[in-house]
Amino acid sequence: MDLKQIHELIKIINKSNIGEISIEDKDGKVTIKQKEEPAVNVTAAPSHQVFTTAAPSVASAPAQVTAPAAAPAPAPKADNLITVKSPMIGTFYRRPSPDKPILAEVGSEITPGKVVCIIEAMKLFNEIESEVKGTIVKVLVEDASPVEYDQPLFLVEPA
Repeated sequence: MDLKQIHELIKIINKSNIGEISIEDKDGKVTIKQKEEPAVNVTAAPSHQVFTTAAPSVASAPAQVTAPAAAPAPAPKADNLITVKSPMIGTFYRRPSPDKPILAEVGSEITPGKVVCIIEAMKLFNEIESEVKGTIVKVLVEDASPVEYDQPLFLVEPA
């Protein structure tokens, strides 16, 4: 493998979600690892047209970001909380459309199979279902924000 091919591989890795790649041929072995960056550095396309009414209110009013924290639930036991994580990369939405109610909020009882959020990936809206039974004690992601694979979305106190 020559230097030009290695540079091309590095460019491809940097543009993708691949964390590491190893290639071995008769001349030797090359391993390329991508630096891990916090999920905050993910850039998302501008708000999608379906959610244009919800996105500006989040972006234009940073004071609303602290509003959910102003009404804390009773102090949950941190030891037994279950984390509901994102199964994919995409844009996190708490409601199926701007005119519909929020799917799951703090205090909501959830059961296996209940839809707790929507993650949009490549113009497809994926319903994310709970795999546990319990009560949501914290929503960890703001509506209409990008999420990474395996990023925590909710904290649930098991029933």
